[in-house]
Amino acid sequence: MDIGLHIADFTFPAGPARLADDLTRVAVAAEDAGFTRVSVMDHVWQISVLGPPEHEMLEAYTTLGYLAARTSRVELLAWVTAVSYREPGMLAKLVSTLDVLSGGRAMLGIGAAWNGDEARGLGLSFPPTAERFERLEETLQIVRQMWSESEEPYAGTHYQLERTLNRPQPLRTPPILIGGGGEKKTLRLVAQYAQACNLFAGPDLEHKLDVLRGHCEAVGRDYDEIEKTVMVPLDPGEKGAKVDELLTQLQGLAKLGVQEAHGWVPRVSEITPLELLGREVVPAAKAF
Repeated sequence: MDIGLHIADFTFPAGPARLADDLTRVAVAAEDAGFTRVSVMDHVWQISVLGPPEHEMLEAYTTLGYLAARTSRVELLAWVTAVSYREPGMLAKLVSTLDVLSGGRAMLGIGAAWNGDEARGLGLSFPPTAERFERLEETLQIVRQMWSESEEPYAGTHYQLERTLNRPQPLRTPPILIGGGGEKKTLRLVAQYAQACNLFAGPDLEHKLDVLRGHCEAVGRDYDEIEKTVMVPLDPGEKGAKVDELLTQLQGLAKLGVQEAHGWVPRVSEITPLELLGREVVPAAKAF
């Protein structure tokens, strides 16, 4: 099992003036500790489960471009891109640019978006749920076309592109991760378009994976081709007090077929928790 870091809170003790330096320290420490991926949220306000909306929040793709210049091995992605915040042609270009400038380390994490408050607050597009899912499927079709040799037009219900030219092409075709566990729409889209899914480590996880398996059978996709990731808090505790508990949880997830545990680390800007995870959790999880 691989371990990935989700940077979800940018309200660091030193404040905005030192935020770039603190973010660099966190990303480099995660890479040095053996984390395989680093992600940031695609939000413009902080989400309520982590703090008030007034807390600092960086724009995702600007941040990923910055991190590309300060790391050399970790894969980089937004976890997950809100489909309605960017036009799909521009999104394909953003991820292509990130891939080229990072040396082939970009992924596209994407979902149907959910934070209506921030979208309305900043005047971002936020259509009704059914339409957002329609736009998600069209976006998946468009980015896949743009990451190919085709320059043909694309004509969908919501998007029309006259020429899907994309130069330079990404150094590798960026893997697509779709976030969410919706059984009728989201997991069907995973089976049809994605290289990875993202679910939560709840009691229904095994059921969600069974649903995904059924969608794969329906569309003729090999279930084992899809990487299974789970979003889970990565808290080693004070002086490693919670390491054994965390390893037990990760081992249970691995038995269900989960290949990456991806999550936020409490007090991440202190760096010590990342170093502790690198010593005690990352190598042990590799054996699961």
